[in-house]
Amino acid sequence: MSGTGGHIPVLLPEVLTALAPRDGGVYLDGTFGGGGYARGILQAAACTLWAIDRDPDAIARGAALASEFPGRLHLLHGRFGDMLSLLDGQGVRQLDGVVLDLGVSSFQLDQAERGFSFRFDGPLDMRMDHSGATAADLVNTLGEAELADTLYTLGEERASRRIAKAIVAARAEAPIMTTGRLASVIRAVLPPDRSGHHPATRSFQALRIRVNDELGEIERALAQAARLLAPGGRLVVVSFHSLEDRLVKTFMTAEGGRLPAPSRYDPRGLLPAKVAGFKVVSAKAVKPSEAECAANPRARSARLRTLERLPGGVA
Repeated sequence: MSGTGGHIPVLLPEVLTALAPRDGGVYLDGTFGGGGYARGILQAAACTLWAIDRDPDAIARGAALASEFPGRLHLLHGRFGDMLSLLDGQGVRQLDGVVLDLGVSSFQLDQAERGFSFRFDGPLDMRMDHSGATAADLVNTLGEAELADTLYTLGEERASRRIAKAIVAARAEAPIMTTGRLASVIRAVLPPDRSGHHPATRSFQALRIRVNDELGEIERALAQAARLLAPGGRLVVVSFHSLEDRLVKTFMTAEGGRLPAPSRYDPRGLLPAKVAGFKVVSAKAVKPSEAECAANPRARSARLRTLERLPGGVA
């Protein structure tokens, strides 16, 4: 959720401290967005930065930033889960650091026509790259049970069955094609949330994640980023909800050799312990300060985790 021009990059000082860019280094911003992290990295060191985004609008916006750092910022259109092939096509096979800012960007949230937010009435789209099935396609075609499962597993929505039933009833009257109508259908069956969050928050999250296969992309990106890191290189990830953070924490814990030992009755306990090629830089996730949360409410749920390839680690 980083950006420029009114869109504030979350945990920027902490990201730069964790990434520790150095002169002559080669880095990847796998989620360019509004270029907030990219600008910070390029200003922090005389390094080369590759930047990926699946949203063509983000790549188009990045041209201005690239002109400020001629020969140093290189933009690639594609998914960060394909970073190995995207970078290999440019002759890049090793990196000194990777930063991933997960989730939807502020620019996407603030554009009504992209259909990511219930704050604006717009087409029920939610596609990050303008291709494939839209959220409207899912809402109007999924069976009630599958729709409920999606809302529950990807949105952690406890009222998923009630919402799915209401959606199916509403679409029988007329297809649900706008964010405003979907939000009103959900609001009609859910009581106000004590936390102050809109009743449709978790449902919109679930649909967005499914439309863009976000969890699958994260799993692919983490594995590929680890392979690309040079010894001493760092993978820095900022996540915004529990499903993302759980994937990141599990991956880094495993790569850092911090999984619990098998039971003494488990035959795997007889095998020689695998030598970890990485270390988890901090056991606890870094969270934004109260001051940052006050200045930028979108930072509230952010969590930063860092993994470092050990000097003897093999890619």
